[in-house]
Order: sequence, then structure tokens, then C-alpha cells
Amino acid sequence: MKKKLTMLKSAALVSVGIAAGALAFSNLDFSVNGGSNAGISLSNQPRSSIAAENLRNHPIRTLNDFNEAFVNIAESATPSVVTVYTETEIDRQIMTPFDFFGKSFGEMFSFPAPDESHNRKEVLHGLGSGVIVSEDGYILTNNHVIDQADAVSVMTADNRKFTAKIVGKDPRTDLAVLKISATGLNPIAIGDSDRLRVGEWVIAIGSPLGENLARTVTQGIVSAKGRVNVGVADYENFIQTDAAINPGNSGGALVNIGGELVGINTAIASRTGGFEGIGFAVPSNMAYRVYSSLVKNGKVVRGYLGVTIQDVDENIAKGMQLKSTEGVLVGTVMQDGPAAKAGLKTGDVILEFGGKRVNGSAELRNEIASMSPGSEAVVKISREGSIRSMTVRLEALQDNATASVERAVAINELIGFTVVPLNAETAQRFNLKANSRRITVASVRKSSQAFSAGLRPGDVIIAVDKRSVDSVAAFNEIVSKKKQGELLFLLVERGWSRMYFAFNL
Repeated sequence: MKKKLTMLKSAALVSVGIAAGALAFSNLDFSVNGGSNAGISLSNQPRSSIAAENLRNHPIRTLNDFNEAFVNIAESATPSVVTVYTETEIDRQIMTPFDFFGKSFGEMFSFPAPDESHNRKEVLHGLGSGVIVSEDGYILTNNHVIDQADAVSVMTADNRKFTAKIVGKDPRTDLAVLKISATGLNPIAIGDSDRLRVGEWVIAIGSPLGENLARTVTQGIVSAKGRVNVGVADYENFIQTDAAINPGNSGGALVNIGGELVGINTAIASRTGGFEGIGFAVPSNMAYRVYSSLVKNGKVVRGYLGVTIQDVDENIAKGMQLKSTEGVLVGTVMQDGPAAKAGLKTGDVILEFGGKRVNGSAELRNEIASMSPGSEAVVKISREGSIRSMTVRLEALQDNATASVERAVAINELIGFTVVPLNAETAQRFNLKANSRRITVASVRKSSQAFSAGLRPGDVIIAVDKRSVDSVAAFNEIVSKKKQGELLFLLVERGWSRMYFAFNL
């Protein structure tokens, strides 16, 4: 799950792995830029903007009205956007004329390592953007802008500079909250990103490429919604826009035609490090939930279901005899977790969650994470061709629970397939004979080495690396010790024949 800050795999896009807080101003080659709110009550969040009021009172009738609308958006939202400065102190080893190819003389000839007196303290300066969201000085920005910074300060639109305190960080959404002690601030109006439509006009505001270009305003449209698997954060539901976003826009505002905040500009997809018409913003509803949780609790509290899930492709649907690829497939069910208590099982296909149709694993994961611990939801599933419903009660996502889920996902990702006990239900699904001392392949990822080698759903695994396995636990004990690139050797029973499969992970 830790595909931290890497861009789209299908193209040679720019890596997003360098935090802005650790970048010198002169380095312009980085690509990280720049639900609902119901029930949340923090201090002094404006619910309407000047631009929105002007639109209501003066509808657009002429080309000049249209032009004035954009001017009003900029005048309404720009005072809410700040420039964020960071300082990070690092130790840099002092090199001498006797050093070779970046290594010291002592390293080359096995001399004792130099002590700290041979290191030089150096301060790296970084720059990004932020958005004022309350009159008492709370500011939303990206986590990568301020991560690992030793000092953070912000410059407001009226050129006042303040030292900022980091209230909280959430790397899983790449968001962070800062706090300054100031008066006369202009908090932005928070819009409802769920109501945003593809094709709507939007404006991006931030400080691209340097402080001399602070509060730059660019205009475009919403190109897409619900972008996932971008590789920037664990929880992704990005708004894609063609409004010009460049390095330094990180943490800046994406606003609608009413001047309301609908997103926090976060990343770009680029082959050169500059603007290419593809920018991503965290939706305002997700950002506001994270902001509220960080301010109230100092951390983000998320709901936890206790399962691993994956999308259903045509091969999985065929192997499991499903009628379509709708819903998401349940893989591992964590012992004593909310899903296990509710009766969910490996191989179940979740069709609806909380009355909403499930369109993909990333969407469901975001939905669960956005819910409060203790919340209940009705889950509609398909099991062995029959439709069932059950009620789950979510728990709080803990670090150990996260580690368990990540470990299960990591194993499945590495080997490329999942296994389940060969019980009566599984046997019926794959037209096999039930045997409590055997396991079978439930699904195989089409892009995996396992699939290329010929492994298919319904194959019964007899042995792994010449060791007999009679349970999922025994199987996991062996494969959990495997590393990428190592050989996996399987003895498989298919129908009346047995065969071996060997492939590198």
C-alpha cells in the first residue's frame, strides 16, 4: 500500500517523491504541486463567498458579465491563499581534494568514519501554498509541503509574514493543517465538491515556481472526478483539472465559479516537471473532514471494516462464475474484525455499502475511511449466486489494524493471487469436492507472473516450495517470507491431473 508519491505507471511521468519543504527555491523540477460537511462545526467557516453573492444578484447576461464573474472569483478567493515557506536543516559532509567520486578518503581506504565536526550544517528552503479556512488562523496545505520541515512560515495576501505551527499531518491524504496567530484574515468559503460536475469552470490559485509569482490565478475546467491510483497518497479521490498548475502550487486553492473552495491542488502529471494540462486536487469535502479531525483530535480518525478488497475484472468474474464485473471482491477477512463479526467471507462480492452502489475498491475504501467509528452500514453482497444483506458496525482504524491489512495486501500483490479454504461453498463455486485439509486459488491477477505461468482460479494447491500446505495459514506462513524476485514453486491439482508451476515474484 505504500506506493508513496509515484505518478501514473502508464507514462513516464515525473516522480512526486521529493517534499517541497526540502527543496531549494532554485530547484523547479518537482511534480507535487503546489462525503459532506454535515455535522462539522469549527470556528468561523464562511459558507458563502462574495463572488457567489454577486452571481446570485447579477446573473450573467453578456460577455462583459462573464468577464466580471471571473474577476470577482479572483478578488473573492485570492486573499484567502497564502505562500508557505519552509526551512529544513541537514548535515552535509565536507568534501576535500582527497575525496574520490563522492566518497571520502577514509571511506575509500577503510579509515574510521569522520566525526560530526567534518559535517556542515545547511538549511534547505522550500515553498508551497496554503488556504486560510478560518478567521482564527487555521490553514490547509499539503503534507509534502511541510513534511520534515524544522520551521514553517506563511505570507498572507497583504504581505504580512507569520510563523506557523503544524497542527497535524495526514500523509494518507497528503494534507496538513497549520495555525498562525493573526487578525484580519480572509477565510475562504468552503464549497461542496460532491456537487462539482465535469466541465465546470474552475480557478487555481497558488505560488508557482517561486515567491515572485505568489497568488497566481489560472483558469480551466474540471476534466474528471474520482481519479484514483495516481500514486500520490493512500486515499485518493482526485479532481482532475486543466487549470495551469505548476511546482509551488502545492496546497493552493481550486475554486468554483462562485469563489468557493472545491479542492486543494496537490499534484501534476508531467514528463518535464512543468504544466501539461493534467493537475490533481484533493476534493474539498475530503480535505474538510481531514482538517476537522486534525483540529479536534490531533489525528485523523477513520472507520475500519477489516477486509482486503479488489476490483472484479473479466477473468475473476469468469473464474468465480459471476454474471458481471460489478462490485468488489472480498479477499482477506481480518480475524475478529467488524467484517468477520458481521459474517462477511472471502469470496463475497460487495455490491452496495450503506445504500450506495459500489463501483470500485478505491471508492469503497474512501467511503469506509470517511465514516466515524461506531457507524453502522448495510452491506449488500453476492455469495454463491445469491444476494444477501448484513449490517456491519465499523471500528476505529488502528495502526496495528493498518499493518495487518497492508501485510495481507502486500502478500497478495507480491504473489499475484489469493487462496481460500476448500470448504463446501468454495467447492460448489468451482465444481470441486470439498476437503477441509485443502486450499484453492480464489482469484489471479491478470498482470501477474502467476497468471502468465498458467495458474487459474479453482486450482487446488497441494504444496508450496515442496512443503505440503493444508490451510490458508500454512500457505501464508511460507509466502509471507518471500521477497520480490524470488522463485515460487507450486504443486497444483487441476481436475484429475497434478502439475507444477514455477515463477519469479
